[in-house]
Amino acid sequence: MTIKRLGAVRQLPLKYLLACCFFLHPGLTFAQQAARMNAASVPVLMVSDIHFEPFWDPAKTQQLAAAPASEWNAILAAPASPDQQKRFEALQKTCNSKGVDTSYPLFSSSLKAMQSDATGAKFITLSGDLIAHKFNCKFDAVFPQADAAAYKSFVEKTVDFVLLELRVTLPGVPLYAALGNNDSDCEDYKLDAHGELLAAEAKSFAADFPAAERSRTQESFTAGGYYDVSLPAPFKNARMIVLDDIFMSDRYQTCSGKADPAAAVAQLTWLRESLSKARRDKQKVWVLGHIPPGIDPYSTAAKLVDVCGGKPAVTFLNSDALAKTIAEFGDVVQLAVFAHTHMDELRLLRPASGSGSVQTTTLKPVPLKMVPSISPVDGNNPAFTVATVDPATAVITDYHVFAASDFSGSTWSDEYDFDQAYNKTSFSAAPVEKLVEEFHADPKAESSASQAYLRNFFGKANHMDLKLFWPQYVCAMANMTPESYKACVCAAPPAAH
Repeated sequence: MTIKRLGAVRQLPLKYLLACCFFLHPGLTFAQQAARMNAASVPVLMVSDIHFEPFWDPAKTQQLAAAPASEWNAILAAPASPDQQKRFEALQKTCNSKGVDTSYPLFSSSLKAMQSDATGAKFITLSGDLIAHKFNCKFDAVFPQADAAAYKSFVEKTVDFVLLELRVTLPGVPLYAALGNNDSDCEDYKLDAHGELLAAEAKSFAADFPAAERSRTQESFTAGGYYDVSLPAPFKNARMIVLDDIFMSDRYQTCSGKADPAAAVAQLTWLRESLSKARRDKQKVWVLGHIPPGIDPYSTAAKLVDVCGGKPAVTFLNSDALAKTIAEFGDVVQLAVFAHTHMDELRLLRPASGSGSVQTTTLKPVPLKMVPSISPVDGNNPAFTVATVDPATAVITDYHVFAASDFSGSTWSDEYDFDQAYNKTSFSAAPVEKLVEEFHADPKAESSASQAYLRNFFGKANHMDLKLFWPQYVCAMANMTPESYKACVCAAPPAAH
């Protein structure tokens, strides 16, 4: 039995840890055992980038298009068509797809694992990208005579199906979901504020919320895909703020292909107002979105950007406004949850300028968790996260990542425990800041913590590509602007210990 080093038992000798395990029920999940050993904490399920692929069995798509989302499970669970693989491979080739997203068997397998390993979860976060890549191309190939209305309907049903299956898996558990750049009724990175998709999905996204907050949630979601809602018991005076930051991407366009900076400005204005109100009310907040703020270190390295020569690093968003806004409220925001890269990552949001591994500021930084994907499209193992959270402070006391053994999700197992991997008591500002400093002091990624990060980043296998630019990657963890990132990357390396 794996011994979890949780809370107050951290300093106990091994023989006492073994004795404690005698009293733990062998059938309990990680979350249940963690809650028993730290009675103040409760489990929370964190999922992202499902990228569900309704075209995996192309012969079934006519049935799916004709049926409501509530009937999709029965259609998809039926035996696969005899030519399923051949037709799907042809579809992938037609659309020049780079990999395979989440098939129905993988999605079903992940849901069963969540049901088993996230027992007792108090809420679920879904950090966007519910539908598959190249969705519009595949739809056009399968339904060549369909019109725009039929496409919009199929997108909406796919989104509804993903939300429905998560709710059926953990019935009665509130689901807080954000939209991602793929979740569009036109094309990737295209969406209309006040558009048809937002209006059609507002009711579904707000379905789990208290009646008193549902109308307001639907109104703001219809406007721009964002909303602000209270967290459930046993959380007190705590809120979830959900963003649709596709509008803040430099790739964003309206469905007609035009720029629309007003949509991002409106959302950032709303975010500041919501955080200001939370500060006045002395509330604790989680901020949930899809595309993380800050530097995209992988793209910067892959494109051979000469940062020290004066070229700006690649950023995820079109400005640092989101990072600055969240970090300005470090006394309010306990956690930021994003995803998009499909990898298991962390960041630290600091508002002040500076250099080095961590920017200097008197404000408490905001820890940012980037949730790994269910989709294996980038060659990563599918994964999800179960966190234990103190409801009094809304701070993650520990989290555990569960990963599939392969792309089909035939089996799921414990990948790692944050506490065990990094010897940190919580995923909060001070421990995460300390961890980033440790990474910065280890430019060759030789420490046990650095090695654990490399291994956990991709899921199951060491991601050697990341090690090749480890110092540059670490600089992106706590430097959100191209200027501060450059100062970190181009500074003299830390002295060897």
